Amino acid sequence: MNFIEKFFSKYSQEKVIKWFKQICLAEAISWFFLFTAMTWIRTNPNDVLPIIYISTIGSIHGLFFTLYLLFLPSIRKIYAWDDEDSVFSLISAFFPFATIWIDKKLARFDRE
Repeated sequence: MNFIEKFFSKYSQEKVIKWFKQICLAEAISWFFLFTAMTWIRTNPNDVLPIIYISTIGSIHGLFFTLYLLFLPSIRKIYAWDDEDSVFSLISAFFPFATIWIDKKLARFDRE
């Protein structure tokens, strides 16, 4: 994980935090669209448009999911999270809309 921290070290903390907050929101929104794609493919499995839609949205969601996971080591260092907070933020990536909760409640300097 040293190479990830080395990569993000050339950017200011404010910029990394801003990117992380945007990624948290984008990951949650892309999950919503992925859910609509999954519903559409179930209701209309033989059409081409639902297949294209779910492929496109799935790829976009996968991008934001991967970016979220790549940003976690740097964000952990910035906010001085302990192991429990880090594992919780890692596990929250697998639950719908939990990244918004991480952004609002855990990714703050003034929390106790």
